Amino acid sequence: MKELDLAGLKVRLAGGVDREGGGEGPLVVLLHGFGAPGDDLVPFWRVLDAPRGTRWAFPAAPFALQGDGGLASGAGYAPRDSRAWWMIDIERRLSAAERGELEAMSGEVPPGMADASARVSALLDELDARLKPTNVVLGGFSQGAMLACDVALRTDRALAGIALLSGTLVAADEWAPLASRRRGLPVLQSHGMLDPLLPFAYAEKLRDLLQTGGLDVTWVPFRGGHEIPDPVLRALGGWIRTVLT
Repeated sequence: MKELDLAGLKVRLAGGVDREGGGEGPLVVLLHGFGAPGDDLVPFWRVLDAPRGTRWAFPAAPFALQGDGGLASGAGYAPRDSRAWWMIDIERRLSAAERGELEAMSGEVPPGMADASARVSALLDELDARLKPTNVVLGGFSQGAMLACDVALRTDRALAGIALLSGTLVAADEWAPLASRRRGLPVLQSHGMLDPLLPFAYAEKLRDLLQTGGLDVTWVPFRGGHEIPDPVLRALGGWIRTVLT
């Protein structure tokens, strides 16, 4: 593995012919969740069933947090160097959930998400120029899943698919009309039915929005919380292999 500064972000590259992103294979870019360290998802490149020669990029979000921000990754590691793609008002979200007001929040564009999308789009441009991948899968967990979805829906970038792990519906009023522009795009979406942070019902709403727009959604619900359990890793690996071959 090696580390690079690309588009103003610290990026860890792995896989390929030299385990440092070398070669000519496809590329998987995974975005970590709110409150997770920048290297939180890095171990996945060793366990996911991707085609031989696949390269992996793991960017660290630009904003440092004090301690665990409350939506840390489901990879199962203790939060350290906690980071965020944009700031989240956790108390407001939890309060809205208690009052049954998450519906209104699902239509909002989170402050800072547009800047985060621009950063990731610039990163993908730099990765394209440097690695020249044959195909690209973009994905993420939690806040990273929201960001991956936003980038995919707002740009015309060629993507082999998007992986949305325990994300939720935001920017619904803008995403709904954009989704049809991505008709046919493969999506792997997973969510825990017992997720206490991002309710399962809003993952279902996101699934329905994408399916209504014509995206090809592989839906992977599981009986668990805000996490990435082994059944999801197995489903994700098989899906990555399918969309990249």
